[in-house]
Amino acid sequence: MIKKINLVLQDGSIYNGFSFGFEKEIIGEVVFNTSMTGYQEMLTDPSYRGQILIPTYPLIGNYGISKEDVESSEIQVQGFVVRQFCEKPSHNNSVMNLDQYLLENKIPGIYGLDTRSIVKQIRNAGVMMGAITSDNSLKNILNKINSIKHYDEENFVSQVSRKEIIYDKKNDFDIKISVLDLGVKNNILRLLKKRNCAVNIFPYDSKAEEILFEKPDGIVLSPGPGDPKNLDNLIPNIKKLIDSGTPILGICLGHQLIAKSFGLQTFKLPFGHRGGNQPVKDIKQNRVYVTSQNHGYAVSNKNIHSDLEITHTNMNDGTVSGLNHKKLPVFSIQYHSEASPGPKDSEYIFDEFVEKINQYKGK
Repeated sequence: MIKKINLVLQDGSIYNGFSFGFEKEIIGEVVFNTSMTGYQEMLTDPSYRGQILIPTYPLIGNYGISKEDVESSEIQVQGFVVRQFCEKPSHNNSVMNLDQYLLENKIPGIYGLDTRSIVKQIRNAGVMMGAITSDNSLKNILNKINSIKHYDEENFVSQVSRKEIIYDKKNDFDIKISVLDLGVKNNILRLLKKRNCAVNIFPYDSKAEEILFEKPDGIVLSPGPGDPKNLDNLIPNIKKLIDSGTPILGICLGHQLIAKSFGLQTFKLPFGHRGGNQPVKDIKQNRVYVTSQNHGYAVSNKNIHSDLEITHTNMNDGTVSGLNHKKLPVFSIQYHSEASPGPKDSEYIFDEFVEKINQYKGK
């Protein structure tokens, strides 16, 4: 039976649609992604924790759901909003359709809306909280939205990070990597292991001493969800990791926390960078890469001291997309080098990281 439900935005905008997936009322920050494919990776990306996601591409689910195309152990989005979903997908690896996948993971979806109109509203007004609901009382829904913690106030990293250390049992490896799990995606781990790295994964609030006790050759600060300001308590730990002299790579949220550790500020973008078509200029190589990004916050380019250099910039809005420390083996990028927009254009970052590690191992 088709059930009518609504997407209600914090500004009072109402969009009528139909329910699919799991039926329940949810509230979250409403964001959009401009990628044409990769909906299963989006759904399972920990950086979407607490958010209601809208793909701008109108037909979603046409190649179904596989067991391989996942970036974490579960669906991470709060809710899913699509123009049209495909009930009968076609792909050799598909084991179910999108409706079944959402239902199995108890995630509500809504379809049949004018997603272009919603995206225009968000681009004009900025991201905002919203609800997927069957309640037709606008007053009730807005009261609910305004009565809970808003996205900026919540520490979502604590929800997606591992709760205990995961040790790599690999014996034959060239490099030992420690990953601070702020919401790490599976493909980051795959690409590190592909480069013959043993990868130990640490909970986000692990002490620097715990991480350094394992004598890692390199440390990765992973991507993850939410406002980096909610993680200010991690900055002293990250400073200790930096002071250890161990080569460090920060990706997305990890990039922002490294920047904060060096005294830079972060700020919220009007509607974020989410999609596989974000142009980033590598200043040193004088080359532009088309990158995949998923973040709502950025590093300010103000008050950058002499030991830091901006290595990459976003060509759309000029925001900082990469940093390098001139004296310490620390560098970071704002985009997802593992997310295959090119499809492999940005994986060179991992090669540079391994090269930097080998340089410091040789000293």
